[in-house]
Amino acid sequence: MLLGCNPTEEITISLTWDAYDSQGWEQFSSTVHHELIHAWQYHEFGEADHGRTFTRWTDRRDTSRHCERFKAPNWWVICTECGGRLARYQRSKVVKHPEKYSCGDCGGSLRVEEATE
Repeated sequence: MLLGCNPTEEITISLTWDAYDSQGWEQFSSTVHHELIHAWQYHEFGEADHGRTFTRWTDRRDTSRHCERFKAPNWWVICTECGGRLARYQRSKVVKHPEKYSCGDCGGSLRVEEATE
């Protein structure tokens, strides 16, 4: 699944049969809730992350904070301090300019690696 925003300020969530086939109904429905929380965040705050607001809503909605992967990412965003890794499937802002962002867990610098698989 993918949350995207375009210049018209539309928020798009793309659902794939591959994700549904791979995850099954329970996990897939949790992933849909996860993405809807991100859409709400973007609508309300102009950005979406996995920070405090997100966690508060995932806890209230009994929804997973992290989604199960159903395909290999194209890039890894890696924290140089704590080693945290985030999968990225599209060339997002953080993939293009990791120097403008910091780790949500420890505040460390980020770097991007192309995924090998």
